[in-house]
Amino acid sequence: MQDYSLFDEITNLSTEQINPTTENIDLASTREILNLINQEDKKVPNAVEREIPFIEQAVDIIYESLKQNGRLIYIGAGTSGRLGVIDASECLPTFGTSPETVQAIIAGGNQAMFAAQEGAEDNEQQAVIDLNKKNLASIDVVCGIAASGRTPYVKSAINYAHSIGCKTIMITTSKREEILTRGINADVFICPYVGPEVIAGSTRMKSGTAQKLVMNMLTTATMIKLGKTYGNIMVDLQQTNKKLVERSKNIIMKICNLDYNKASELLLQSDGNVKVAIVMAKTGTNRQSAINLLENAQGKIRDAIKGTTSKS
Repeated sequence: MQDYSLFDEITNLSTEQINPTTENIDLASTREILNLINQEDKKVPNAVEREIPFIEQAVDIIYESLKQNGRLIYIGAGTSGRLGVIDASECLPTFGTSPETVQAIIAGGNQAMFAAQEGAEDNEQQAVIDLNKKNLASIDVVCGIAASGRTPYVKSAINYAHSIGCKTIMITTSKREEILTRGINADVFICPYVGPEVIAGSTRMKSGTAQKLVMNMLTTATMIKLGKTYGNIMVDLQQTNKKLVERSKNIIMKICNLDYNKASELLLQSDGNVKVAIVMAKTGTNRQSAINLLENAQGKIRDAIKGTTSKS
């Protein structure tokens, strides 16, 4: 007798359902296809907005971990895993974080970024192995990403991380009531339900967009709370190319109301540290004094310059 339990589980997933709005999309013109995709994509931000209370909980968890030198580790398979890798890799150049601070694991390893690794998402044991390669500690936060919310690799990772005391987060685009029955030990579930995809089961579309929006919010809000911005300007960026060197000078010019030459001089004196250069300009202090002010203010420029003599 055949066991249809997996078939039933998969076919009943909200991410696998047929979208009635697009059921005749193969008969549509190019413009009509694009309009249908666009109309469906417009539903994504509203779905994310409904999850803000849960995203807030997740940000506070991540912030407390990173403040104590913990790490955020994304883990996912397929499209979800790739999106985690993208978000993690962008934190270093944008916010000047250590490569250790925000990391990502994708089922099947690095090669899965470029080509599907068959069966990787079903390997529950490998998820535990991959997490242990990171020397996982209870201070870390593990964030699982799975559109369906049932990926064995991701579920295993979350449950293992929870078992050793890590805070855990689950991002999925399935219905919350579905996810809560799957035996996933997450401290926070973020479930922007986007409805059936334009192409049934193609979760690289609305689901992928929703997941990326959520991850943008998680890391950006956390980095703002950690003092990685001054107002809405990034101030901990790393000057890894010529463009970022010039962007750094422009940031100093705008925040401190300086000309190009003075901003360039400050960037040089600060050893390429934009935050230090800004504090030097704002307080009239030297590099080491600016560093001390920032350390005492936990890296937050506003707190570092508070009560000092402003020069700009």
